[in-house]
Amino acid sequence: MHDPRNPHKDAYTLILEAIDSHVYKPGDRLVESELAERFGVSRTPIREALQRLETQSLLTRDGRSLIVASLDHSQLSELYVVRGELEGLAARLAARHAAPEEVKVLRDMLEEDRALVGDPNALSRANRRFHKQIHLASHNRFLVQQLDLVHRSMALLATTSLAAEGRTEGTLEEHALIVEAIEAGDGDRADKALRDHISKAFVTRLKLDAQAVEAAE
Repeated sequence: MHDPRNPHKDAYTLILEAIDSHVYKPGDRLVESELAERFGVSRTPIREALQRLETQSLLTRDGRSLIVASLDHSQLSELYVVRGELEGLAARLAARHAAPEEVKVLRDMLEEDRALVGDPNALSRANRRFHKQIHLASHNRFLVQQLDLVHRSMALLATTSLAAEGRTEGTLEEHALIVEAIEAGDGDRADKALRDHISKAFVTRLKLDAQAVEAAE
């Protein structure tokens, strides 16, 4: 079926967004002809997009097929270490450089996200927007580029940590502490608040993975 949501997006972006929104999950096979039909584009850009995603390790080979990659325990740990460092730096720089209007956007996001409690998928999308806004408020294009790569790899996580019981409320409280520190211009506090936030998300992720392994046994 043709996907008319945004005719201006290229094949790479369309496939990446489908992985990010869990239309395609780790282990799912991606078929060139099916993707071309779904997104209403020719097979050539689909083929090029798949090659690019494979180069970025978002797709992997299973025989002759390409499947959405998954992260093992070590890769997950490495990803969260890098994410914590870069996100903390983004918060520190945002505390130094964010314009009042950018802080207001973060404040507005906090209020809007409270209405999403009970909808983990919607809150997960809102969470990405919130973090992206902090990245942009750092006013460091090279840092934003590196964080984009990190968040691209986050798409390989099969579920959102916000699905865990009690995690939604905790996330909103942590976001509020981050925004307060940025608004106060306190780089040290903003850095720590965001690192703590990532650390708690990692703990939740590890618990979810452990539960999934136990359920599969």
